[in-house]
Amino acid sequence: PDCSCVGEEIWVDSRTVYIGHKEPPPGAEAYIPQRYPDNRIVSSKYTFWNFIPKNLFEQFRRIANFYFLVIFLVQLIIDTPTSPVTSGLPLFFVITVTAIKQGYEDWLRHKADCSINECPVDVVQQGKVVRTQSHKLRVGDIVVVKEDETFPCDLILLSSSRPDGTCFVTTTSLDGESSHKTYYAIPDTMAFRTEQEVDSLHATIECEQPQPDLYKFVGRINIYKDKEEPVARPLGAENLLLRGATLKNTQHIHAVAVYTGMETKMALNYQSKSQKRSAVEKSMNAFLIVYLCILISKAVINTVLKYAWQWSPDRDEPWYNHRTEHERQRHVVIRAFTDFLAFMVLFNYIIPVSMYVTVEMQKFLGSYFISWDEEMFDEELGEGAQVNTSDLNEELGQVEYVFTDKTGTLTENNMEFIECCVDGNVYIPHAICNGQILSAASSIDMIDASPGGYRREYEDLFFRALCLCHTVQVKEEETVDGIKRGIHQGRPTSFYISSSPDEVALVEGMKRLGYTYLRLKDNYMEILNKDDEIERFELLHVLNFDSVRRRMSVIVKSSSGDYLLFCKGADSSIFPRVVSGKVEQVKARVEQNAVEGLRTLCVAYRRLSESEYQEACHHLMEAKLALQDREQRLAQAYDIIERDFVLLGATAVEDRLQEKAADTIESLHKAGMKVWVLTGDKMETAAATCYASKLFRRTTQILELTKKRTEEQSLHDVLFELNRTVLRQHGSPYCLDFGLIIDGATLSAVLKPNQEGAGHGNYREIFLEICRNCSAVLCCRMAPLQKAQIVKLIKASKEHPITLAIGDGANDVSMILEAHVGIGIMGKEGRQAARNSDYAIPKFKHLKKMLLVHGHYYYIRIAELVQYFFYKNVCFIFPQFLYQFFCGFSQQPLYDTAYLTLYNISFTSLPILLYSLVEQHVSMDTLKREPSLYRDIAKNSLLRWPVFLYWTCLGVFDAVVFFFGAYFLFDNTTFTSNGQMFGNWTFGTLIFTVLVFTVTLKLALDTHHWTWINHFVIWGSLLFYVIFSLLWGGIIWPFLNYQRMYYVFMQMLSSGPAWLSIILLITVSLLPDVIKKVLCRAMCPTATERAQSTRPCLTVEPSTIFMLSQSSSRMSF
Repeated sequence: PDCSCVGEEIWVDSRTVYIGHKEPPPGAEAYIPQRYPDNRIVSSKYTFWNFIPKNLFEQFRRIANFYFLVIFLVQLIIDTPTSPVTSGLPLFFVITVTAIKQGYEDWLRHKADCSINECPVDVVQQGKVVRTQSHKLRVGDIVVVKEDETFPCDLILLSSSRPDGTCFVTTTSLDGESSHKTYYAIPDTMAFRTEQEVDSLHATIECEQPQPDLYKFVGRINIYKDKEEPVARPLGAENLLLRGATLKNTQHIHAVAVYTGMETKMALNYQSKSQKRSAVEKSMNAFLIVYLCILISKAVINTVLKYAWQWSPDRDEPWYNHRTEHERQRHVVIRAFTDFLAFMVLFNYIIPVSMYVTVEMQKFLGSYFISWDEEMFDEELGEGAQVNTSDLNEELGQVEYVFTDKTGTLTENNMEFIECCVDGNVYIPHAICNGQILSAASSIDMIDASPGGYRREYEDLFFRALCLCHTVQVKEEETVDGIKRGIHQGRPTSFYISSSPDEVALVEGMKRLGYTYLRLKDNYMEILNKDDEIERFELLHVLNFDSVRRRMSVIVKSSSGDYLLFCKGADSSIFPRVVSGKVEQVKARVEQNAVEGLRTLCVAYRRLSESEYQEACHHLMEAKLALQDREQRLAQAYDIIERDFVLLGATAVEDRLQEKAADTIESLHKAGMKVWVLTGDKMETAAATCYASKLFRRTTQILELTKKRTEEQSLHDVLFELNRTVLRQHGSPYCLDFGLIIDGATLSAVLKPNQEGAGHGNYREIFLEICRNCSAVLCCRMAPLQKAQIVKLIKASKEHPITLAIGDGANDVSMILEAHVGIGIMGKEGRQAARNSDYAIPKFKHLKKMLLVHGHYYYIRIAELVQYFFYKNVCFIFPQFLYQFFCGFSQQPLYDTAYLTLYNISFTSLPILLYSLVEQHVSMDTLKREPSLYRDIAKNSLLRWPVFLYWTCLGVFDAVVFFFGAYFLFDNTTFTSNGQMFGNWTFGTLIFTVLVFTVTLKLALDTHHWTWINHFVIWGSLLFYVIFSLLWGGIIWPFLNYQRMYYVFMQMLSSGPAWLSIILLITVSLLPDVIKKVLCRAMCPTATERAQSTRPCLTVEPSTIFMLSQSSSRMSF
C-alpha cells in the first residue's frame, strides 16, 4: 500500500551495513565503519539524575506554584504582618505530593523498558550461536529467531527453515493486523541452513536511513564471491522483518540487523509522551490571573490611600507613635514598596494554594472510582479498568470528538462464515452436523425447471472454487498456550493460517459444508470432498489479490485434464465480467447480506481451452519479467484473462462486532460527540462495520473522498464539490445526515502543503469544513502516524475541540498519545496501547459509562470545587480589605494568625474535598438512560466567565454583609449585658465565625447526594472550629509570645446580641443564592434540572436544609 507519511524527508544518504562486521574485499568500495545507536528502547521521561531539577521546573511552570514561591520569599525577606510558615508549608506539601506521584509513574515505565531491553537474543558469532541481551545487539549482527519469538530489531531475512526461503510473520503489535504475512529471503542466501554457512557469507547491504513508514524500504545487497564481480540484488519491504512482529509457522530464521533501538520503524512510529493538561486546569489558570490582578489592585489602592491619609503630619506621626531615626531616613519609594509588598502578603490568601492540593487529592482519589467500578470489570480478562494518568479525569466529561480504531476495538477480530448462496440457493453450514444443507426457501425463489444434476454440478464447482481459490497455508498441529491441539477424534486436525482472516473463515466454512482443503504439495492442491474422496488439482497460476482489482484468481488443472479459472472478489468487480449464471438472484442476496453488515464475496469460474491457457501463460510471463512498470503490465494481463465468467454464487462472512458496540456509538452520538473510525482496513469492510455499528445509518448520505475518485477528478474539484453538497444542505429545511469516507492516500494529499503557489490555497480548511458538517467520518487504509495526524489536525482546528482516541494495538499508540485523552483497550493485540494510554478499559462498551457517567461526575465535581474555592477566599479576604479603611491602612490583620493559617487547611477544606469525591447531582441510571444530559456540560460550560463572575459577586456580597453587619451592630455601645466594650479581636472573631458557618452551609445547600460521610464532615468541620476556638482562647499557651485571643471567643459567646447577629448575618448571606436557584428552576430549567425533578423524592432527611437543597440545587445558570 502506498501510504507515504506526510512530511517524508527526501532521501538524504544511505547507510552501509557490513554483515557479520566483515570488511569488503580489497578493490571493492572503501570500508567506512559507521556509528549506530545500540538496541535500547527508552520510553521514560526522567533519569535518576535529572528527576529533581526537571520535575521542579515542570511544577514551577504552573502559575500558582511560582506565585507562592515568590510570596514565600517576600515573607522571608521583609517584615510582614503574617509569618512565612503560613505560605511555605502548604507549598512544600503540594510540590512533594506531586513529585512522588510523577516519580512513581516514571519508575513503572523504567521497569517496563528494562524488561524489554534485557530479553535474551541469539546471535551468530564465529559460526556459533551465542545468547546475549537485546540491548547489546549492533547493526550488522546476524540473529537467529525461533518460532513465536518477536524480532528484536529491524532485520533483513537471509535464510529460513522453510525450503522455499519464506517465513510467516504476524504484525499485530505494529499495524493491528492479526493475519499471517509472507516475507522472502534473498535468493542467493536462502539455501543456508547451518550457522557456519551463514557466517561464511561475505556481503554488504546499502539501504536508506531509517524512516517511519512501515510499508516502505529500499536497499540493495552486494554479495562478494571469490574473485568474481559482486552480485547485487534489490531489497524491498518484503525482505525486511520489523521489530515488534512475531515469527509464525517457521521453525527458525537467520537475519541481519539493519536498524536498531530508537531507529527501528516501531520506535519511529512512537510519539514522545508530552504532558497532557486538562481544559479545567487552563480555566483555573485564567481565573488565577484575574484574582492576581484583583490582589495587586487591592494592594495598590491601599498603598496609595495610606500615603494620602498620612499626608497630614498629625496622622503620619501621632504623639504616641514616633518613628525611629532609621525609619525617617528611608526613601519614600522604598517605604512605599515595602508597604505594597506587606499588603500583598496580607491579601495573599485570596489566591488559594490549598486549591491545588485539593485538586491533586481529588484527582488522585477520584481515579479510584474508575478502577473500583464493577460494571467495568471483565470476567474473561479478569481485569477492570485501569487509570494510568489521573490528571485528566474531568476531561472525560468534555469530549467532543471520539477517534476509534476498528479491528479489535469495534469488532472482536475473528471472522465467522455465515452462509453461501449457490445459483440462487442458500446454504447455511450447521455448526454440529457436518455439512447438513439447509435451504432458506423463504428468502429466494427455488423453483428450478432444470434437472437436479445440473444444479449439483454448479454446487460442486462452487465448493471447489472456494477450496482452491485462496492463499491459505495448512498447519498440521498447532500448539496453543502450550497445549497441543493434536490428534482429535483419531484423525489429525489441520489448522489454517492466511494473510487474510476472511480466507480462513471461508475455507473453514467449506470444511463445515463437507469439502476439506487438505494441503498444497509439490504444486498439487488436495481436497477431501463430500464422499471422502481425495481430489487433486495442479496449481498453475495464482493471480494475486490487489486493492485496485479487488479480486483474486487461480488457474488449476483437474485430474481429467480440464483447465479451470476460478475467481473470487468483491461484487462490484465480478458482476461486470459475468456472461451467464443467475445474476439477479445472487445480486439480491449479496445486497441483503451487505445491509446486514456481512462481508460478501462473489465466486465465478471459466473453462479454458488449451489455446486460451497458453495465451494466458504468455501474457503472464511477459508481464512478470518486465523491469519497468511491472505493476501496470500485470494489471493489463489480469484484465485480459479475467473475463467471460460464469457466476457460481456468493459468500457471507461476519466479523463480529463487540457486544453493545452499536449501542455505545449511538449513545455517544446522542451525547453530541462526533465519532470517527480510523482503520488500516479496506474501504468496503470498514464501511460494512460502520453500518453494523450504527455509525452510518440507512439515511446517511455517504460522501467519498478516496483514491479511486481523485483519479477520475482532481483532488481540488472533488473537495469543492463535496463542500458545495454539504453547504447546500444547510439551507434546506429537512436535515440530512452526512458520512464521509476518506483513505490514507487522499489524506496525505490533503495535508500536503501546496507548493504551486497560492493558486489553490490550502486544502485543510475545506477538508475541515466538510468534516465539521458530517456526523460520522470513516478513514480507511491509514498508517499509524496518519492516525495521529488526523487527531492533530482536528485538535488544531479553530474550535479547539477536546479529542479522545481509543484503540487496542500498537498501531494506535501514536493516536492515543496525540489526543487529549487516550484510552487503550486490553485486547488481543498485546498491551502496547493499554500501557501508553491514560485509561485502559477491557471492552469498547465500557466507554459509554466512562464518559457519560464518570466523566460527567468528575467535571461537575471539579467545576464546583474550583468555583467554591475562589468564592470562599473572596469571602475570607474582602473584609480584611474593608478593615484597612478603618485602621489607617496600617496592615493590621483582621483575623488571628491561627485563623489565617487554618481557614483553608482545616476549617473549610474537608467538606469540599468530600463533595468533589461523592457528589452525584443526577443518579447514575439517569445519566446512562439519557445521554443527551452530557450536552449540558459540554464546552466547559460550568467554568465559563458568567458563572465565575456570579460566584465572585456572591463572595463580595457575602463579605460586605459580614463586615458592615458586624460593624453596625458594634455601633450599639451597650453590646454586652454587663456593659463591657468589645475590642478589635472580638470584631474579627465575630466576622470569622459568620464566615466559616456561611461558606460551609453554602456547600451544604449545593449538595444533592447526602451520605453519612457528608453529614459527618460538614457538621464535624463546624464543630471542630468551635472546639478549636474555645481551646485556643481558653488556655494560656506557653509557647506563644503574645496571647491576642485570650478569652475573646468565650466573651463573644456570652453576649446575647452576638448570637443573634451571627444567625441573622448567616441567613442574609445565604438568601440571595437560594432565591436565585429557586427562580431559575421555576423559570427556565435545564435538561439536568428536569431530570432531577422527575426522580422519586427521598424521604431520608426531613431537615429544612435538606429540603432546601432539593429545591435549590443549582450550580450554574
